[in-house]
Amino acid sequence: MSVRTPYGSGRDLAEGGNHRTPRNHEDADAVPPLRTSNGLVRSAGDGAADFTPTTPGAPLRTVHRTCPICDSVCGLKIALDDDGRVESVRGDQDDPLSKGYICPKGASLGRIDEDPDRLTVPMIRTGERWHEVSWDEAFTAVERGLHGVVERHGRQALAAYFGNPTFHTMSGILYRGPLAQSLGTTNLFSASSIDQIPKHVAGGLMYGSGTAISVPDLDRTDFLLILGANPMVSHGSLCAAPDFPGRLRALRRRGGRIVVVDPRRTRTADVADDHLFIRPGTDAALLMAMVRTLFAEDLAAPRVPVEGLAELRAYAEPFTPEAVAPVCGVPAERIVRLTRELAAAPAAAVYTRMGTCTADFGTLTQWLVEALNVLTGNVDRPGGVMFPKPATMEVPWGPRPFTMGRWRSRVRGLPEALGELPLATLVDEIETPGEGQVRALVTVAGNPVLSAPNGPRLGRALANLDFMVCVDPYLNETTRLADVILPPPRMLQMPHYDFLLLTVTVRNYTRFSPQALPLEPGQLSEGHIMARLSLIAAGQSADADPAQLDEMILGQLLSAGVQIPGSPAEGGDVETLRSQLSGESGPELILDAMLKLGPYGLSLDRLREHPNGLDLGPLMPRLAEVMSTESGRVRLAHPDLTAEVERLTARLAAPSAPTLLIGRRQLRSNNSWLHNVSALVGGSNVCTLQIHPDDVARHGLDAWATVRSAAGELVVPLEPTESIMPGVVSLPHGWGHAGSAQGVAARHPGVNANALTDETVTDAISGNAVFNGVPVTLAPADPPPSADAPPEQEHDGRRQSGDRRATVVGVDTASTPGSPAGRPPAVRARGAGVR
Repeated sequence: MSVRTPYGSGRDLAEGGNHRTPRNHEDADAVPPLRTSNGLVRSAGDGAADFTPTTPGAPLRTVHRTCPICDSVCGLKIALDDDGRVESVRGDQDDPLSKGYICPKGASLGRIDEDPDRLTVPMIRTGERWHEVSWDEAFTAVERGLHGVVERHGRQALAAYFGNPTFHTMSGILYRGPLAQSLGTTNLFSASSIDQIPKHVAGGLMYGSGTAISVPDLDRTDFLLILGANPMVSHGSLCAAPDFPGRLRALRRRGGRIVVVDPRRTRTADVADDHLFIRPGTDAALLMAMVRTLFAEDLAAPRVPVEGLAELRAYAEPFTPEAVAPVCGVPAERIVRLTRELAAAPAAAVYTRMGTCTADFGTLTQWLVEALNVLTGNVDRPGGVMFPKPATMEVPWGPRPFTMGRWRSRVRGLPEALGELPLATLVDEIETPGEGQVRALVTVAGNPVLSAPNGPRLGRALANLDFMVCVDPYLNETTRLADVILPPPRMLQMPHYDFLLLTVTVRNYTRFSPQALPLEPGQLSEGHIMARLSLIAAGQSADADPAQLDEMILGQLLSAGVQIPGSPAEGGDVETLRSQLSGESGPELILDAMLKLGPYGLSLDRLREHPNGLDLGPLMPRLAEVMSTESGRVRLAHPDLTAEVERLTARLAAPSAPTLLIGRRQLRSNNSWLHNVSALVGGSNVCTLQIHPDDVARHGLDAWATVRSAAGELVVPLEPTESIMPGVVSLPHGWGHAGSAQGVAARHPGVNANALTDETVTDAISGNAVFNGVPVTLAPADPPPSADAPPEQEHDGRRQSGDRRATVVGVDTASTPGSPAGRPPAVRARGAGVR
């Protein structure tokens, strides 16, 4: 068996201001004590750990750790008592990148990690009941399930889904590639195609590499244009910048300017110099008008080798500011002024993320953002956008030069990108009979019933699979449909290194966090679980030794290292190199190899000597190292974009739906998995539909509304606010926990926004899901019977005395999947979480 290593095929973060230890943030104040759940049947446990202080004067042990929750890679100092319980979490002031910054989620790491609703032993479902089993029993069931499907239907009947947290653990990212290849199927899906895949595709088309993602040089720029991103809340996505809020304020203090383009006046817009409302899904038209203005006023001045300049000028010709303004809602004179400001700045960066990636024309928008950076001379220069240089060996992800569509999905013919198919079509592959119909699914750290477009339909399809196994610490809306659940250890029981996020930092930096707590007797590491699962998927028995996979990965890495020109190990001996590696587990050995094969001459031992992290210097020009186009030039035009430009041109004359739905990031939330911690639920972190007061009056609404789309309908509580433009409504994603086995989440269920998103509508180039700019209609509704009296509310952390909102909000009128029989399954788990 051969495996690709260490990467394979392949929504929010935190909202908050400038919060450093020990100063409190408005929403990161002291977290109140939380109660533990009682009983063995956990259909409504409390889902949060009891943080009773230890005896005064009892010794505490301090461990240093990178926060694994979001993209910011903040350093933490965690105080543990003698029983391994978290007593406090503070920002690590000695971390050279985060310098003591901490957000509400990071401050709650102990409560998240010690959540007693986490599963601690493998679970097997029999009918509607779950039973604890040994690891050997669980892996035997996996062998029986996967091998049985392969024997009956072949390997194309297998599929895998990798959730966002696989990029936030060492083993998640190191073993997802080997697991994907071991399955021997092209039915590979991940959170990338409901998130950032348009950015990868745009980078591939422009630079020849799907991993060529430029990062704003925040600390040296003079002008920052932000579209469809809210870094005051997210702290940066695909732009790892601890204390992003502080960096934005510093930008303004040194005389720089920030302009935000967004359908909502977000918290980021509040701190910017200017905010422009824009109709969802029209960012590409705005950017094309800016490109045209650069050409028309002779402001285009690339500083890097380019090709396709004439073609790009022709693409942009129809997009005059006057033609675009009625479509996007930005006045023509503001488009021209914004373009001139961008071109005139000594150093500038255009940055965009989730809001535009998950909208129509997502890939075209990412490409145009990069084109603007190129045309204004701001690519690969200080203060512009640059490419970080990670400490580890850079392993190619996808083909170079970039190509996509190497295979297509069986039912809808959607193209592969970076070894994955769009998640939007997984449900088609499960439901549609015929050769290659998906009959077994492996999920790792994912909850696609809540995160995929038209999640309720996917949930119903999952209930009809022949077999499903999930690597996940929770019994959630997706895993409750599985046959076997394999729970990884707590975060503090695992070593940590951010292989992905350290490739998108605003400064070159590295940090390793060793395992802080030992595994319990009989507990397996995440690496062991993933390796053993990979071997079973490859056809081996349930008792196969996972160490053989580790050695295979190491052998391939070292063999590549000795052959790569310029590698520190070029011409070396693989066996000698292997004997020189150090580490206490497979993932640590792999990390040591990648560090020693990296550009800085580092090792795992060196990182252990620097537990606060290492500053590797400011971002430096390195486009020549990143570029993988055949010509060695940046491609400003590409044949794959021509049809999409034509479709965008036609959109200038097309009418828009009267009301469009968008998502939003929240203060203390991260997709679907932080809603089971009491300290992180409440305040602005609730599931409401933000709507402009004029639209409330126009639709004759009161406190609740029925929202309908082509995919489904929801009844939701309203949050009237002038911070959103008329004709646009906003509903956060990741909610919909009615009937959950997670106690806190079940008491604050919200609704699944993806009951409204349409799986048949995707970005035309990348196949990415469209979550923003969804046409909806609104009608008055009565509150559901379960709704409580609406309390006083906050909006983005600012108190709103006139709003009405329920404590337990929303009802999903679409079918909500439960057990295969349509009801939430009975749960039997251990009475206490891992300590």
